[in-house]
Amino acid sequence: MNLAEGVQLVSFIILTVMMLGAALAVVLSPNIVYSAFLLGGVFSAMAGLYLLLNASFVAAAQILVYVGAINVLILFAIMLVNKREDFAPVKYAWTRKIVTAAVCGGLFLLLGTTIITTPWAIDSTAAAGDEAIYILGEHFFTDFLLPFELVSVLLLMALIGAIVLARRDIIPDSSNVVGQDDLKLPEKPRELVSAGADGESS
Repeated sequence: MNLAEGVQLVSFIILTVMMLGAALAVVLSPNIVYSAFLLGGVFSAMAGLYLLLNASFVAAAQILVYVGAINVLILFAIMLVNKREDFAPVKYAWTRKIVTAAVCGGLFLLLGTTIITTPWAIDSTAAAGDEAIYILGEHFFTDFLLPFELVSVLLLMALIGAIVLARRDIIPDSSNVVGQDDLKLPEKPRELVSAGADGESS
């Protein structure tokens, strides 16, 4: 093993530990905002793994699309829709935990079996580097044009839905005459601090 292979192996181990640790924290964290930030760490670690595979274009797309767009959109939706509610116990919650553990265990066994039985032969004729970018672009705009456009429409729908959920509804006046004051949005009540209280606090 030469120096380059050693650096790649250490980088692979570090990125794998970061990705698995962040993924577990996303699932186990009680704070949904922290989970969204940790999801960005998972995407960044995956971009590093793509760089180790000499797929620079896929790594850049991973950062731009997933970290820069989707993760920010998830954070935007969480910040707007997240409402603080009192915790309500769920009946028969232990059955859900058992079913979740069984499903996750089955998926883990299935993926592990697939990884072990798949012949991971390296095709020396496969395009890498800049040639892969041209091939990916050709496939995006020929074979996979419809899914590529559907993803953009789906993201647009999610953005519009977040805006609709965040906006404040117009509360018209009880009078039948619609004037300029009827179209004003309700404002959040503000607490006024008297001058005497302000002086005492200072």
